[in-house]
Amino acid sequence: MTTGQRRGRRIMMTPAELDSFLAGQRTCRVATVAADGRPHASALWFAWDGTSLWLYSLTRSRRWAELEADPRVAVVVDDGEEYGELRGVELSGTVERVGEAPRTGEPCPELDVPERLFAARNFGLDAMPHDGRHAWLRLTPSAVVSWDFRKLAGA
Repeated sequence: MTTGQRRGRRIMMTPAELDSFLAGQRTCRVATVAADGRPHASALWFAWDGTSLWLYSLTRSRRWAELEADPRVAVVVDDGEEYGELRGVELSGTVERVGEAPRTGEPCPELDVPERLFAARNFGLDAMPHDGRHAWLRLTPSAVVSWDFRKLAGA
C-alpha cells in the first residue's frame, strides 16, 4: 500500500493506527463515476484484511454498474463527532471482482478471510450467508491518505 500524503503528516495515521482503525469500522462511502462523468457516492459495509478493502455490493445497483464500466474508485472511512475527534482514511485505486457475481457460496479460497471477517462483524456469524444478490469487489489501494485530528491536541 502506498501513501500519497505529502501534507498533514503530523495528523497522518501510522500503518498500525490505520490497520486498527479500518479493522474497527463498519461503514465506508464509495465514490464512483458515471459514464457521463457525474460522481456517485454511496454507503456500504466492508471488510479490511490488512491489505485490501473488501466491498460487498448489490450486483443490481448503480454502484456495481459504474464499477463494472470503470473500476476506478475512492473510498472514505471516517469517524468522530467533534472537530478534535475527527479521523479517517481515503483509499483509492481500482477494484476487481472476486468470486461469482452474484455470490452464491461457490468455493473461493480468496474469499475465506474477508467473508469470515464480514460475517462475524456484521451478522455475528461464523460463516457468510449468501443471498444471491451481492458480490465481492477487492480494492488494494494505490493511494492512501489519512487524518487523525486527535493528534492536534498534543501539538
